[in-house]
Amino acid sequence: MNRKGFIFDLDGVIVDTAKYHFLAWQNLANELGIPFTEEQNEQLKGVSRVKSLEKILEWGNTSISEDQFQKLMNDKNEEYLAYIATMDESEILPDVPRVLDFLCSKNQPIALGSASKNARIILEKVGLYSKFDTIVDGTNVTKAKPDPEVFILGASQLGVPNKQCIVFEDSLAGIQAANNAGMISIGIGDKNVLTEANYVFADFTQIHQDFINQLINS
Repeated sequence: MNRKGFIFDLDGVIVDTAKYHFLAWQNLANELGIPFTEEQNEQLKGVSRVKSLEKILEWGNTSISEDQFQKLMNDKNEEYLAYIATMDESEILPDVPRVLDFLCSKNQPIALGSASKNARIILEKVGLYSKFDTIVDGTNVTKAKPDPEVFILGASQLGVPNKQCIVFEDSLAGIQAANNAGMISIGIGDKNVLTEANYVFADFTQIHQDFINQLINS
């Protein structure tokens, strides 16, 4: 039996927590008197909390003290955690459980590869924690996507060579990270944005079992 490694990003792939990040960043930006749009929020996808706040300050041409910087980052995370504390399985994106169950039925190893430090909490909240053989998140990695560190570590923990791994991602930086790791990249989202992916689907409802079998057997 062919053994591939399937690695999933979290935000925007398994659950849509991007909306909670947006609300928390928007409230923080408002506090600083900086306008913040959904377009700008797109640019923060897959970016660390530190870099995200640096970008917001840059957009607002604003500088703050190191102490205030730390406080704002903590405040943002507390607000975000308050949002995700209310999550349940209704937040799982369409057909994700079907695809995970199919991979489990084929004995394919599955990893999570996310920049989020809250990945484990979120997976527990939505009842998917047990589907993953390993979880690599913001507590394990230091380099942000498009650096491939998160996916290389995931492949290594699954015991599968990079070139035998398939990554599901919703951000361009994530697709680039998968490509940089020498893995097959599958974009979930807009094909006009995820131009560097090997394949792009609007969501998992478009991913049929024949296609997954093809990935396993190729």
